Amino acid sequence: MHIETLGSGPSLVMLHGWALHGGVFAPLVQRLSDRYTLHLVDLPGHGHSRDSEVALTLDATVEAILAHTPPAAWLAWSLGGLFALHAAASSPKVRGLAMIAATPRFVRGDGWPHAVLPRVFAQFGSDLSGDYGGTLDRFLALDTMGSEHARSELRTLKQDLYARGEPAPAALQRGLRLLEQTDLRETLPALSVPSLWLGGRRDLLVPSKAMRAAAEAAPNAQFVEIAGGGHAPFLGHADLVAADVDRFLQALSQDVAA
Repeated sequence: MHIETLGSGPSLVMLHGWALHGGVFAPLVQRLSDRYTLHLVDLPGHGHSRDSEVALTLDATVEAILAHTPPAAWLAWSLGGLFALHAAASSPKVRGLAMIAATPRFVRGDGWPHAVLPRVFAQFGSDLSGDYGGTLDRFLALDTMGSEHARSELRTLKQDLYARGEPAPAALQRGLRLLEQTDLRETLPALSVPSLWLGGRRDLLVPSKAMRAAAEAAPNAQFVEIAGGGHAPFLGHADLVAADVDRFLQALSQDVAA
């Protein structure tokens, strides 16, 4: 699995969303790498990990990341949040958790109304086999729809999408199944590390109400809403997101020092 390490300071592992790669975090890298050592992961089947033999499952992927990164806080966007939350719930190497537009469950269910219908991800999976490029374009449009900077964010995501080659179709299907089927809500009350839940008020994939609910279910958690943000607030609102992440990480460092 490809993991790029850069910067200096306390370590931060960063996990991207569906179909993208670690390069999508460039705006945060520019703002954080002078104070933190960043470990940018390309998930199996994505980016430079396209041909990785690691299975895109919660257990296998998290085990591989933990084996190749030091004790660190983890930051994750969208699909990456499922891996990060699983890691935080199962390993003492995760020192803190910053979730961006990510929740323990991405589809609606009993007691979880603020999410998309299960058929949304099932439909993307069905469309993928017949129209690979068009399906990815539609998903990126959904990522940015609603944001006050939707046009520029969509342009950036389209530029990033194939910057490290095409994501593997099989991995994309597995990722969609994870989004459709995974429910990690039961891990929240026992979460032993501080967590930050950062969402865009205009996010159409992961409503900020769901992120607030996740934060309320976890101990030592805080919720932050980006008023004009969509599903990728670290693109159009990079300064705000970086500042919130920096405050969270600084507080983590003080807790460790104490």
